[in-house]
Amino acid sequence: MRSKWVYGIILGILLIAMQAVNYKAIIRDISIEMYGLVIGLIFTAIGIWIGLSIFQKRMPGLKLPIKKHKIYKLSQRELEVLYAMAEGLSNQEIADKLFVSLNTIKTHTSNIYWKLNVQRRTQAIQKAREQQLI
Repeated sequence: MRSKWVYGIILGILLIAMQAVNYKAIIRDISIEMYGLVIGLIFTAIGIWIGLSIFQKRMPGLKLPIKKHKIYKLSQRELEVLYAMAEGLSNQEIADKLFVSLNTIKTHTSNIYWKLNVQRRTQAIQKAREQQLI
């Protein structure tokens, strides 16, 4: 929602600036292709900025206990799966949340069990809490 307001304000300022410098005279002096190029570059830059801001909201970085997870050699993705397991999500829900397949989650879960030396999900969560991984 905020980006829409910023986008609107930027366009409003751009229109005011163009009016202030008598943009009709500028259009006559510059060929229509150059004018289209300038407008295209402006909208491309704004689109990239909005796309990056949306992508960063969708995939926030995790604040992870770096030293602890290195002891167990857990990857970043395995830690994300472990966090999701601790939230009580099923394998399918974790797969949907992380935009991966169900088989990928099963592989990560198996690796977590092996690295933490546990047999079940509840044991993995309990050990992760004891070791302050989550």
